[in-house]
Amino acid sequence: MPKLKLAIIGVGLIGGSLGMCLKDRLGDEIYITGMCRTQASMDKAVELGAVDFASSNPEQVVKEADIIFLSTPVLQMVPMVEKLLPFIKPGAVITDAGSTKQYIWNELKKILPDNIYYVPGHPMTGREMSGVAAAKKDLFQNKCYVIVEKDDVPAEIHNKVCELVKLTGANLTTLDIAKHDRCASVISHIPHVAAAALVTLLNRSHGDQEACLKLAGGGFKDTTRIASSNADMWADICMTNSEAIINHIHLLQGILGEVAQAIASGDRQAVHDYFAHSKERRDSILEQTKNMYELI
Repeated sequence: MPKLKLAIIGVGLIGGSLGMCLKDRLGDEIYITGMCRTQASMDKAVELGAVDFASSNPEQVVKEADIIFLSTPVLQMVPMVEKLLPFIKPGAVITDAGSTKQYIWNELKKILPDNIYYVPGHPMTGREMSGVAAAKKDLFQNKCYVIVEKDDVPAEIHNKVCELVKLTGANLTTLDIAKHDRCASVISHIPHVAAAALVTLLNRSHGDQEACLKLAGGGFKDTTRIASSNADMWADICMTNSEAIINHIHLLQGILGEVAQAIASGDRQAVHDYFAHSKERRDSILEQTKNMYELI
C-alpha cells in the first residue's frame, strides 16, 4: 500500500494536533509536510512530531501531497489555495478546518480545476491557546468533526477524507453546507462573541473595575475562557458567517431583553422559569450527548 502523503497548511493548534495524531496512528505509513511562516514554528512542528518536514515554500510542501489540510484563519484560505494551485498534483484532495463553510466553497469553486477536489471539514474542538506548541495528539478525541456533504465530489474522494478523520478518534457527522453555518453560529460563534462581551462589560465597569476583579472567581473564568482565543481567527469567522451570526445576535438580544423586562417588572416567576428551563435543557443536552461527544 503506498504511503499517504499529507500536507498541512498552517501547523498551529489544529493542524499540529492533526499531524501528531495521524503520525501516532499511522507511523511510517504516512508522510506529513507542513507549511509554517517562521523558522521557529517549522523547528517546533518537526520537534513535536507534527510533521516530517516543514517549509515556507509552497512547492516543497504540496507538490506530492495526496491530501492538503488547510488550517489557517478563514480569510487566508482562498488566497493560500491560489498560491498553492500551480504545485498541486491532479487528483489531490483539499480539506480544511474552517469554522465557516459557505464562503470558502463559494470562492474555491471559482478557481479549482475539475481534477482537484474540495471536501469541506470542521473539527469542533480547540483550546484557548494557539500555535503548534499548544497542539495535542488527542485534541480530536470524542469531539464532533463535521464533513460537509457536496454533490460534486465523487464518493470515493469523500470517503477518503472521512476515513482519515476517523483515525483521529473524533465522532464524524455530516451536514449540508447551509445548516452547518447556521448551527456553528449557535454552538460556537455566538458563545465566543458573548464571552468577549462579558470581558468587555468588565472593562466598561468604570470605577468598579478594581473591585470587580477582586470578586472574579470560577464562574467568570469559566464563562469567559474562550475569550482568550485567537482574534484573527474569530474576526475572519464573523466576516464569513455574518448573516447567521447577526441573526443569532439579534435573537440573543431579544432573550436578554425579555429577562431585563421580567426583572424590571418584579416578575420573579418569569425570572425563575428562565433559569429553570435553561438548566433543564442544558442537563438534558449533556445526558443526550454524553456517549457521543466530549463537549468543549
